[in-house]
Amino acid sequence: MMHRSAIDYLVEWKTRPRRKPLVIRGARQVGKSYLVSMFAEQNFSDYIEINFESDHEIKSLFSGSPEQIIKLLELRFNKIIDIENTLLFLDEIQAAPEVFAKLRYFYEDLPDMHIIAAGSLLEFILEDHTFSMPVGRIEYLHLGPMTFEEFLTASGKTMLVEYIENYSISEDFPDPVHSQLVALFKTYLIIGGMPEAVQAYLEKGSFHESEIVKASILETYADDFNKYASRVNHLRILNLFKKVPLIVGEKFKYVNIDRHDRAQSIAKSLHLLELAKITYCVKHSACNGVPLGSQVNEKKFKLIFLDVGLMATACGMSMIDIEHVDDLMMANSGSLCEQFVGQHLLYLDEFYKKPELFYWVREAKNSSAEVDYVISLGVQIIPVEVKAGKTGRLKSLHQFIKDKKVRLAVRINLAKPNILKDSHKLPGGESVEYKLFSIPFYLAGQIRRLLREI
Repeated sequence: MMHRSAIDYLVEWKTRPRRKPLVIRGARQVGKSYLVSMFAEQNFSDYIEINFESDHEIKSLFSGSPEQIIKLLELRFNKIIDIENTLLFLDEIQAAPEVFAKLRYFYEDLPDMHIIAAGSLLEFILEDHTFSMPVGRIEYLHLGPMTFEEFLTASGKTMLVEYIENYSISEDFPDPVHSQLVALFKTYLIIGGMPEAVQAYLEKGSFHESEIVKASILETYADDFNKYASRVNHLRILNLFKKVPLIVGEKFKYVNIDRHDRAQSIAKSLHLLELAKITYCVKHSACNGVPLGSQVNEKKFKLIFLDVGLMATACGMSMIDIEHVDDLMMANSGSLCEQFVGQHLLYLDEFYKKPELFYWVREAKNSSAEVDYVISLGVQIIPVEVKAGKTGRLKSLHQFIKDKKVRLAVRINLAKPNILKDSHKLPGGESVEYKLFSIPFYLAGQIRRLLREI
């Protein structure tokens, strides 16, 4: 069984007094259906799953009131539905938008019913709804790929998970444990966090089996583009889909996608990939205060892919390329590392919050600078630099510290965790003093908890 930490959130949702129907948002094959079935198995005496893509006729049962719907479902499934002890799962609900609109009435008229909805292309009906949206009558859970910690748990490394989740920066990190976690991190870089790919690897102990699954997932995404045909030419979006894994971490330039295509047309394709949760825009923020999203320049952004394992497959990277390399830049894997950190920072917040990610860039003659990611901790703004090896220059970080007058920065690399007080003289003669918190990649998911200790 592959445990997902979102289970804990679902348990909390189940016991909430004013519980609303829950809608799970996430890309195709991140494990939405598996999460719900696992939750149902552990917490309910009965479970009804309806898939609107595979059963087109069943949506006709949802035309009446919630009470009438329940009676019709009892006939359809030939059993009495115990409202308080049954979970009703409406899967692929994007195929039945009129049913999605009905969720508000379950909240208003039958609030004791436990209802979860999900869909792989759900974002499309949320954007183009021609029905009355159940605003304020539903709540969301945002689900991404399995995290590194979830990958370790699935691998049976529960003691390692417990160790890193309880690790304090005041402790010395044992070398053997560090080496073990670095090796597992490199494995995760290639396998990634798509549940089916993880399962294939763990069942067979074979990277090849995982590659077959990931290639199939990528092909499934490409096949989905035909469903976007009314919005944009599917060949145009397919071209962008193939380019994104190759440009992770780079400032997005339309001309680098297709110099013969209009920026507006490429932007439409990018928007569709965002809706499908296949790619995320990392937006430039001025970083003058919190929230970081209030100071975004929409014209400056870079992209990350859905999952580092899918990215590795799309880029033709294998375990042979990185297994025995201490500096992943030497293996051309710097962008894989930035992707790994990005997808973990993206889901740092509570599951109900929409994932968002920021970076900082200054474009000036002879003094350009870019910080890979910027996060907030309360009112603090904290720059995060990703270094694929154990060392690396921090020129841009120093410029950010000077401009934004912050006193704490994070470096994520392959070295053991440490904190040092750094003083650096800038080219103009001015000095900056700050605390540099260095953590290894395998602690990226613990970054906020550890920062609170400083």
